[in-house]
Formats: sequence, structure tokens, C-alpha cells
Amino acid sequence: MYNYEIIELTDSNFESKIIKNKGYFLVDFWASWCNPCKILSPILEDISLEYKNKIIVAKLNVEYNTKIPSKYSIKGIPTLLLFSDGLVKATKVGAVSKIQLKEFLNSNLS
Repeated sequence: MYNYEIIELTDSNFESKIIKNKGYFLVDFWASWCNPCKILSPILEDISLEYKNKIIVAKLNVEYNTKIPSKYSIKGIPTLLLFSDGLVKATKVGAVSKIQLKEFLNSNLS
């Protein structure tokens, strides 16, 4: 049911991968030059394995994809959006520790 790898998103595949699918998706809006994004990356890899039966983790590079970040008013990175059945359920902006991310997920997953 769930893919245990982190999905790479683009402006063109976002709707088919996230919006049109059921379940929980944690989408990381990031850029290669962003140091907090680099710190968050291994944490997201751990989360994708620990929460493999609950969520799918995905990443969208804001340098190369501008339509989707604009649509969701992404002003700073990293920004994490938790989608549930195609809708944004929760948002977390800035670098977070693994403990903080787990608390965020646990409080927002049904």
C-alpha cells in the first residue's frame, strides 16, 4: 500500500501523486542551498521508515518547481505540509528535530 522511499515531486506530477491519492502525505518544500533543509533530510528518511504504514514522505525542490509552492503560499523553507486525502491538514515551517517532527505527526494523524 505504501512506498517506503521518499517521492520526488514536481509541478507536473504533484496533483497525480498527492492530490488525487488517499492517505497521508508529508511534503517537504526544500532547496539545495538551504542548510536547514539539509539538516532535515536525514530526519525525513528516518520518518519515512518509522511511519511507513501511516504516511508517504515526498519532497519538492522549490528552485525548479515554482507553481506548487506559490499555490500553497510557501514563503520560507523548509516547509512541511501534511496532506490527508488531497487536502492540507497541518503545516510546519522551519527545521525541526526528529522528536518535534514525531510530535507534529502524532498530533495530526488520525
